[in-house]
Amino acid sequence: MDLTKAKITDVKDLKSEDARWVKIQKVYYQDPNGKARDWEFCSRQTRVEGSDVDGVGILAIFEKDTGPEILLQRQFRPPVNGVVIEFPAGLLDKGETPEQCAERELLEETGYIGTAFHSSPILFCDPGFCNTNLKLVQVSIDLSDERNKNPKQQLEDGEFIENFTVPLKEFPERLEALAKEGYILDARLMNIAEGILVARKYAL
Repeated sequence: MDLTKAKITDVKDLKSEDARWVKIQKVYYQDPNGKARDWEFCSRQTRVEGSDVDGVGILAIFEKDTGPEILLQRQFRPPVNGVVIEFPAGLLDKGETPEQCAERELLEETGYIGTAFHSSPILFCDPGFCNTNLKLVQVSIDLSDERNKNPKQQLEDGEFIENFTVPLKEFPERLEALAKEGYILDARLMNIAEGILVARKYAL
């Protein structure tokens, strides 16, 4: 599979009523000075009833003899017309908790069986543009588990995902190298990478 062969062939405007996954809305509000204003934004149509979370990002780190490695993915993303480096992720199914969603999506996208052990608060990815949100869930993967010896993806039709790992201690530098190679970086990765750089600088 060569992800670089994927490409956009056409772009058309779409009305909200014709969209399956998202919709465009206008919200009317009052600013701190009492003035009436409005704002255009996008929202998902897929959030399950009763949940306040759309989906999860999955932070999975392998404990290896050579040091911890972080699990990443490559996949073509049409909105940015390029191959993106990102964490495994996915949308909640009805009745799922974010932790259950993370374990299911990890298995489907990577083939690994893991155990969720920590979830972040709800995070909004681009609140000036959309109300899409997620929780970043940390998942442990036991590489000594026989089921993780030969992981097999369970991808849906239309999913083309490559998984790989990078050493955690080299995470910021590896992301910069990938960007120079022409890959697009998901902001969530860089948030963690920049946090590592800050921790290094101030010896935290």
